[in-house]
Amino acid sequence: MEALTILVVTAVVVVLVFDYTNGFHDAANIIATVIASRAMQPLQAVVVVGLFEFLGPVLGGTAVANTIGSFVVLDDLPAVFSLSVLLAGLSGAIAWNLITWWKGIPSSSSHALVGGLIGAVVMAVGQDHVVWGFTELLANGRLTGVTKVVLALLVSPLVGFAAGYLLHKLSALLLRAARPTINRQLRRAQYLTAATLAFSHGANDAQKSMGILTLALLLGGRIDSFQVPLWVVLACASAMTLGTLSGGWRIVRTLGFAIYRVRPLHALNSQLASGGVVFAASLLGAPVSTTHVVATSIMGIGASERPRAVRWGKAREIGATWLVTIPAAALVGSLLELALSGLVS
Repeated sequence: MEALTILVVTAVVVVLVFDYTNGFHDAANIIATVIASRAMQPLQAVVVVGLFEFLGPVLGGTAVANTIGSFVVLDDLPAVFSLSVLLAGLSGAIAWNLITWWKGIPSSSSHALVGGLIGAVVMAVGQDHVVWGFTELLANGRLTGVTKVVLALLVSPLVGFAAGYLLHKLSALLLRAARPTINRQLRRAQYLTAATLAFSHGANDAQKSMGILTLALLLGGRIDSFQVPLWVVLACASAMTLGTLSGGWRIVRTLGFAIYRVRPLHALNSQLASGGVVFAASLLGAPVSTTHVVATSIMGIGASERPRAVRWGKAREIGATWLVTIPAAALVGSLLELALSGLVS
């Protein structure tokens, strides 16, 4: 019993550490365009974003948490063993977050979490304990498990690109006769749009940690059913907010300056497009990558205005990272599972 308690406490700590790394890794997605367009100073941006990052998971419901908490099946395994598998998967996701943050690459924390958990579970007990969802999709068109998660992660960047492209085309048409002084109003408006994007990010990304933490409590026998406790909501919201306040300045340079030269109208449109896509996904219970959506919205905006000015080489580099994140995190998660299984046994 004592070993189980230690594992439950460790799982809580590791989930919150992942949430913290998610916060400082993904904070750059939100503040990059604000800073690049000179709408806010870095400290102002971090404070505004941090506040609404906290409110997002508190007020955003638990639909995404329910999706994330159900794509692996561990409740039919011994509690100590299942928690060690969960810890290995989370550690794989954290390791990939730190690697990509250090390199300044805007990869997806969501992909890392999914990959880490899949790798650990498959290594420990085989693929039958992963809810792939293929059969459900083919049989009755219902999206569940890994299929729902991966489809949301793949489709959302395309929607972000299209939203950025169309929104910028429309706004450029409406403002074609505007004077340069309009930039002052566009910068002020970003206080609202950046707050909206931060709220959407918190509502989607913190829920992923809420789902995993609730699963850990269920496996450890601390709750009777998969219902997210209030303290879990507040703890995950706080961890992500603290991570956001730490900033992710390496990635800010990539998103704010390395893809396309962002000016006030570009920044405003990117925040509107990204916030809308991420918030809609949260309502549908679809876990998406804010990193992907923000980056592709900037690409869409650049493509709508001056395609040749978009640094497509950098875009390809980011895209390659996206492709390898799930298998790389899965590999790390599986290796950590091998190490942990020896300690637990």
